[in-house]
Amino acid sequence: MKRLLAIFLTILAGYATAQPVKDRIKFNDPAKYRELSSVHAGAGKMGFTQLIGHNDLSTNFLYLHAGIIQAKSGIGHHFHHHIEEMYVLLSGEAELTINGRTSKIKAPAVVPCKMGDSHAIHNPSKDPVRWLNFAVSLHKGKRDAFDLGDNRVGAPLDPIPGFVSSRLEKDKLKPNDPAYSGSGVLYRRVIGPEIFQTDWDHVDHVIIPAGSSTAPHLLEGIEKVFYVIKGTGAVTINDEKASIKADDAFFGALGEKISLVNNGEGDLELLVIGIAASKQKSLSIAKPGSEPKAMVLQMDFVVEKENGEAFEKMYYSIYVPAMTVQQGYLSSKLLRLFPENIAKQIEAEPTTYNYQIQISFATEEARRKWVASAQHQIAWPAATALAKEFKWRGYDVMGDDDQK
Repeated sequence: MKRLLAIFLTILAGYATAQPVKDRIKFNDPAKYRELSSVHAGAGKMGFTQLIGHNDLSTNFLYLHAGIIQAKSGIGHHFHHHIEEMYVLLSGEAELTINGRTSKIKAPAVVPCKMGDSHAIHNPSKDPVRWLNFAVSLHKGKRDAFDLGDNRVGAPLDPIPGFVSSRLEKDKLKPNDPAYSGSGVLYRRVIGPEIFQTDWDHVDHVIIPAGSSTAPHLLEGIEKVFYVIKGTGAVTINDEKASIKADDAFFGALGEKISLVNNGEGDLELLVIGIAASKQKSLSIAKPGSEPKAMVLQMDFVVEKENGEAFEKMYYSIYVPAMTVQQGYLSSKLLRLFPENIAKQIEAEPTTYNYQIQISFATEEARRKWVASAQHQIAWPAATALAKEFKWRGYDVMGDDDQK
């Protein structure tokens, strides 16, 4: 076991140092863009690059794309079955379409494109528009698109957008928020988790004044992708520090501790998106509680080989039915020890106990009522009659990752 632990720690250390923080930072350099035409059957041309991809994070983050949409050009009307995107205008003004409704949006602004909603962007002006596209998938690495064959050129405009959008304006930010604590740090949660159907959790707008910094914050159950809108500074991830500047993109992974500092003369302004490891399950895995969520009793048995089949049948036919009628019963498991050859391969601790039954009740009081019940007087003797030896221990459940 010690040898396996040493190997694991070596691998983990190698992974942690395989990509230095400075190598995560990707500069949005238009000189490296490739030219695309008729994107999703859109008009004209655009410059394009990918800054961060789905292999960079462990969550369902899909990509951060960047580009320049040329004059009289755009991305055609299309939608996705598995992807949620967010178009970001960094400069200029463009016509954004969501579900066939089109409005003019002025930078800097964000427009979420929710899963299943058709969307497009067209730049009718004579000047290029700088554009970003963040995306999160319903499934890791999966992408899709369905083009509608509509470039939205000359589409009628609504004076007020009929879809979710938000401009990134400094006067909307507030100081002293725990999400980005630090002297003078300004923050606004532009979009919360209720907007998205994927594990996309939030979109934040953050400004750190010159000479200020954020307190280190731990990424618990969440990963973050950062884009520097303007300014210069540094990011520290765990104990590793690297410089950042305007138009840099970088990310923080699960379990990492991140802090930011502004060492320039003006504001350090960032757009930050958060992606949950599992938004639907985040409450159950976020943190252990101060009080037990439930209890678990582990019962170990020595069952001779000739009684193994009968013991397993007893669990399903007698023990489980007897417990399911009890108030406060939550769940149970029957565990059978690995065969000897597999146990040796994983260097398992030797034991003579070859079966385990785990039962969970909402409280220890509920379990004791089960022990006093008539059903228990049938179930327990049925189990012990097939066992040569047995023992048990009880646990308070202080945290879980129940995938039900």
